Amino acid sequence: MVLTGTIVNGLAIIIGASIGVKLQKIPSGMKDTVMKAIGLAVVILGISMALEGQQFLLAIFSLAIGGILGEWMDIEGKLNQAGAVLERKLKRPSSEGNFAGGFVAATLLFVVGAMAVIGALDSGLRNDHSVLYTKSLLDGFSSMIFAATMGIGVLFSAVPVVLYQGSIALAAAVIVTYVPNSLMDLFIAEITAVGGIMILAIGLNILGVKPVRVANLLPAIPLAVLFVWVMSLI
Repeated sequence: MVLTGTIVNGLAIIIGASIGVKLQKIPSGMKDTVMKAIGLAVVILGISMALEGQQFLLAIFSLAIGGILGEWMDIEGKLNQAGAVLERKLKRPSSEGNFAGGFVAATLLFVVGAMAVIGALDSGLRNDHSVLYTKSLLDGFSSMIFAATMGIGVLFSAVPVVLYQGSIALAAAVIVTYVPNSLMDLFIAEITAVGGIMILAIGLNILGVKPVRVANLLPAIPLAVLFVWVMSLI
């Protein structure tokens, strides 16, 4: 089912947050070890996806030009600014404010990012939920940490996550029916390769190896589609 990965992601957030609100403190050593283990798994997932591409030069061009456009538009910076504005507007000193603060912070963490987009596209285009399953592990553990410090509002961030990722997956599934199979196979292969390299960057960020502004690489995905389409015409 197209929405399986999205539903699992939402459930992971709910379960993690439900556990988190009952915990006073999670040892930092445990948190670090688990996050590093998940980071290694994300790196392996990214490598396996990147190797599925058929035109490696196309992936390089997409990422290079996409990175230029992303830096010029400052996508990551604008997303961070939007998050700060939302948090300032919704945060209050009361218990209701704590709820809102946790909801906003968790929603931004789980929705904003390449993994949500790539995972939802994978679910819709080829019914492969491996990226969203990996994201579910990350989000489940993160929601536990967030809820332990910010309260029950984190649990309700599952709603926008399901709506956002589900919409992308359903839209991608509809597009598949209107594009010839041969061309769609090329689209999927190159989107997967470009997305895999971005997933690899996310894994490196989790491991703390070298910070990569992954959100600024998001234009590479539509560029990969454009380049494949142009090549098909040629």
